[in-house]
Amino acid sequence: MSNLLKRSLSGIIYVLLFLSAILFSKESYIILTSIFGLLCIWEFSNLIKFKGFIGYIFFGLTLFLMLKRPENYAIAIILSITILSSLSLIYYLFSKKEITFSTDRSKSGILIRYIIFSMVFLILLPVYKGNYNPNLMISILIMIWVNDSFAFLVGKNFGKTKLFVSVSPKKTREGFLGGLAFALLAAFIISKFNNDFTLINWFIIAFIVSVIGTIGDLVESKFKRQANIKDSGSIMPGHGGILDRLDSLLFAAPFVYVYINFII
Repeated sequence: MSNLLKRSLSGIIYVLLFLSAILFSKESYIILTSIFGLLCIWEFSNLIKFKGFIGYIFFGLTLFLMLKRPENYAIAIILSITILSSLSLIYYLFSKKEITFSTDRSKSGILIRYIIFSMVFLILLPVYKGNYNPNLMISILIMIWVNDSFAFLVGKNFGKTKLFVSVSPKKTREGFLGGLAFALLAAFIISKFNNDFTLINWFIIAFIVSVIGTIGDLVESKFKRQANIKDSGSIMPGHGGILDRLDSLLFAAPFVYVYINFII
């Protein structure tokens, strides 16, 4: 079986599984994304060579508390920590400095801030104004999938200028701009069917998803380059690991959560 066929089949299964869980119920979405979260913890722990169960336990406890009391002030604190941590990783990316985590304490810290907290906000994302909103989550997924797909297609066919060659040599500026343009187009179309937000708000969400999502992809690539590995795992043939598939969405989720819950 060719790599393209493997990639296509595993991608279709992933999309259908994700959409089915979102549409079936809030509980099925939480269960599936929690499984994804556990797999991301496992893959990232292997990537940074961190052993122990603290990540899994911390993820379970944090998610339980956030779902049990979504209006708790702790969400704002954890969200602040997550955003600051993400900004720190962005700084390391653009300054081209190595992300250091030599001790178990520093490894557990980056696992919690980068993977666990971000995953919690991905799970909380469709819970808007106290209600589970599957259309909101599907709209965000459409924008990020459109961005990723057209960034690849435009970059492959028209890309000439490298975006961030030191981390991801295949990405181009033309591909990035193409992905952003089509994500904005997707936001325009979504606004015609989803009245949760105004057109301007959908445009801003698309911008966050495209720009921050692309940076999230580069951040994960930086971790992999430091570890001298190509993929975070092998659970998805042709794609790599679950973290490879979720890196953009995972990194963008806290920023989208801030915008729709604290700014709009």
